[in-house]
Amino acid sequence: MSGPLSSLKVLDFSTLLPGPFASLMLADMGAEVLRIESPTRVDLTRLFPPHVDGVSASHAYLNRNKRCISLDLKAPAAVEVVRQLVREYDIVLEQFRPGVMDRLGLGYEALRAINPGLIYVSITGYGQTGPYRDRAGHDINYLALAGIASHTGRTESGPLPLGVQVADIAGGSLHGVVGLLAAVVQRQATGQGQHVDVSMTDCSFSLNAMAGAAYLTAGIEPSMQGNAINGGSFYDYYCSRDGQWFSVGSLEPQFMQQLCSALGRPELAVLGLRPDKQAELKSALREEFAKRDAAEWREVFAALDACVEPLLKFSEAVEHPQIRARELVVDVPREGKPAQRQLAHPIKFSAGVGEPRHIGAPLGAHNEEVLRGLGYSPEQIAELKAAKVIG
Repeated sequence: MSGPLSSLKVLDFSTLLPGPFASLMLADMGAEVLRIESPTRVDLTRLFPPHVDGVSASHAYLNRNKRCISLDLKAPAAVEVVRQLVREYDIVLEQFRPGVMDRLGLGYEALRAINPGLIYVSITGYGQTGPYRDRAGHDINYLALAGIASHTGRTESGPLPLGVQVADIAGGSLHGVVGLLAAVVQRQATGQGQHVDVSMTDCSFSLNAMAGAAYLTAGIEPSMQGNAINGGSFYDYYCSRDGQWFSVGSLEPQFMQQLCSALGRPELAVLGLRPDKQAELKSALREEFAKRDAAEWREVFAALDACVEPLLKFSEAVEHPQIRARELVVDVPREGKPAQRQLAHPIKFSAGVGEPRHIGAPLGAHNEEVLRGLGYSPEQIAELKAAKVIG
């Protein structure tokens, strides 16, 4: 393995999206990630359609470059395997509700007694404390409680269910990676590990950023279409004559001037700076965009630097010259089969990172390999199989 994180060894107990996306980023950057999965409670991403050659495309992507063992954590023998692994895998990532890992004998305090340098990252909906710590939730609930949904949408139609999981990924996954790596840096200085408590609701709340700053300092309640970048100004989407959409972000005067000149309405540029004229400006832009087909507008704006871009289907985005130039789709090896196309790791390093090694592994694919590495004999491994400690 190579990459900036090749010195890290991570035990990943997470399922679904937030934790696995976090450990995918780590694995892509070179960390050695070992997934611990239940042999009886399947990770639901293994079931998500579509399936290609019997394997979920989502699971194959989210779990690439990771090894996998299946352990029944309710069995004392399985807990003992984890306790041995923690001596060398000094980072744990888990996504159970608060208290579950403690009840299994695998909570932070129990494991740091074995390895004081352990970094233990818990990603949950609401965090380890507070009245909601044990409450169930999903991405849409976290965005609602964090206040984000209250100023995302149209006043006439209400909040929008988003096409990507913002709380799961931006809230849980990315903040989880940041917290984990910050703890690694501190451990390098002090030799001590720590418990990192990542709440998807907390992190989503922080994403309010400028809207939150405006409310906390000036008492301005964020609302749908209430500011310049959430539909309250011309900064919006406009439909061409043949029903295709364009994003217009021409906020600065030099971009607004190019936009209005391209539309044949240079006199509109002065309205971009007037809050009281935004409805009039939006109406004019809608009218002008509706006069030509998308192909014409694409040609017009391709030649300008006006912050106007077509809204692409994902199939179009995959083939866009910028996406292709940045190599954001990668071919990932599959054992005995042609490589599978997947989203690539998005961060570029001048020193490079290793090529993708494999798609998400079958359940328990590395059971024997890992147990042999811990010193288990073939007879002991057979006993664990017979007792259904391993799947």
